[in-house]
Formats: sequence, C-alpha cells, structure tokens
Amino acid sequence: METDGKLQLFTIHFRMKFLQTIWQRFFRRSQVLAPGSGRAARGCYGEDLAARYCRNELGYRLLTRNWRSGKDELDLICQDGGVLVFIEVRSRAKDALVSGYASVHAHKKKVLQRACKSYLKQLQNPPKHFRFDIIDISLDEGVTGEVRHYANVPLFHKHYSPPKS
Repeated sequence: METDGKLQLFTIHFRMKFLQTIWQRFFRRSQVLAPGSGRAARGCYGEDLAARYCRNELGYRLLTRNWRSGKDELDLICQDGGVLVFIEVRSRAKDALVSGYASVHAHKKKVLQRACKSYLKQLQNPPKHFRFDIIDISLDEGVTGEVRHYANVPLFHKHYSPPKS
C-alpha cells in the first residue's frame, strides 16, 4: 500500500515537471534577460527571441535549430513559403560598438556558406530557392530584446544552385 502512494507521488511529480517544461518552452514570452547572464545564456535567449519572431511575426515555419555539420553550425533553418531560409542570430548588448549584422564578417560568411552547402547536400530534394538572413538581437538587461531582421543577405554567388542528389 505504501509503494502505491510513493508511485502516485512520483507520477504527480513527473507530470508537473513535464507541464512546467512545456510551459517554459512555449509560453516564455514575458521572460526578460536575467542580470549578469553569461554568454551562453544570452545566446540562447537571443535564439529563442529570434525563433519566436520568425514564427509569429514573419510567419516562417521553423524546421530546425542549431543544426551542426562537424564544427559548423546554423542557428535557425526555416521555411518561408517555398523558400528555405538559413538564419544567423547575433545577440549583442544594446551599447555594443559593432552591430550583430556588422559582426558577420567575411570569414564567418565562408563558414556559414560551408554549413549551408552541407545542409543542402544532405537533402534528398534540395529546394530551388533558398536565402540567408541575419537576425540581430539588441539586448538590455531586465528588458525584452529588440529584434532587427535583415533578409536576403548576400552569401552565395548569384548562379549557385545546390547539387542534385
């Protein structure tokens, strides 16, 4: 009889934890960046804001987050109608000297291009149309971040098309 009570408590605890996880994942709109947050926390917070912005404001369908190929990573991969969109998210302090958009320099673009090509290569039916966007998140502690979206940033040669599988 006592083990049934413990099992019941465990089941209730498990359900509460599950519901709390779901709530935090999908309904964290009002959360702000905690004071003294580290680099990883700021990056994760910025990606969460960017993903919500893409889904709710732009109407994109989020395909994947943090896709990796070796040491290369793509922050967000979305679909905008028939167009595949690769998105680099840059979270910066509000008073940073260099904007998130400007921080995507030539070397970073080469790395992103390599990752995008790897992603396209692994698809069975790569799309005809794809582009690269940058989302710049301006962070201020205790306040929700400000989102700036730069669509169709030049990354590929204009005649590039993914290899056919």
